[in-house]
Amino acid sequence: MIPKLYRRVALVTGGARSIGAAIADGLAAAGAIVVVGDLAESPNHRSIELDVSSEESVVSVIDRIVADHGRLDILVNNAGIMFEKHVADQDRESWDRMMAINVTGPMMLTRYAAPHLATSGMGVIINISSLEGNVCNPDHAAYSASKAAVQGLTRATAIDLGPETRCNAISPGWIDTPLNASYVDSHPDREEVVSQLSKLHPVGRIGSPADVADVAVWLASDESRFVTGQNITVDGGRTIRPPLPPIIG
Repeated sequence: MIPKLYRRVALVTGGARSIGAAIADGLAAAGAIVVVGDLAESPNHRSIELDVSSEESVVSVIDRIVADHGRLDILVNNAGIMFEKHVADQDRESWDRMMAINVTGPMMLTRYAAPHLATSGMGVIINISSLEGNVCNPDHAAYSASKAAVQGLTRATAIDLGPETRCNAISPGWIDTPLNASYVDSHPDREEVVSQLSKLHPVGRIGSPADVADVAVWLASDESRFVTGQNITVDGGRTIRPPLPPIIG
């Protein structure tokens, strides 16, 4: 049986670790030729150094991939940063850096990849947003704003690049990433934290990077050929369950 993404060329930004690495692995397992664009080197896939906040770096990476492989079929805009800062203390410098990496980077990659995606048959762009594009934790004004912008960019891209290219976003919930694990590990009763987090999810557990990767592979494939401009929430049902006070819940 021919893999569903056989010989398609994919660029995964921020693909050296965590969710990005799982997506890169998933695309490769489905038959894609995967190139990771990251400031770190991927242990499993060809890596090209990429600073998504630099237009020169973006252009160079896109040109190298097309020169080496003759095409580009799939773009996964996964690279991003997160920091915590109260909106009343939010400084312009860190705000601009968040937007440069989380929003402007995906826009520039989309711009320069678009001509190549359009000639690949049906190009695919997958943007990694977050639940915080719709809801927000304290001190996450910049992050939440950036992820809401990613969802808006996704819809606009689907309209502007259709019918040659489809564009969708994935909004992960609580995923077992190194960042989230550090929060859990810092608590004196780690097992209780994991238990309570699991109870927030109707599926009974927190997510894994593979849960996000499986959705990305589906979106990259022809199985989702009539899906574009959508934001797909991958959160184990967490956001459909309104919270209750501990005394009731």
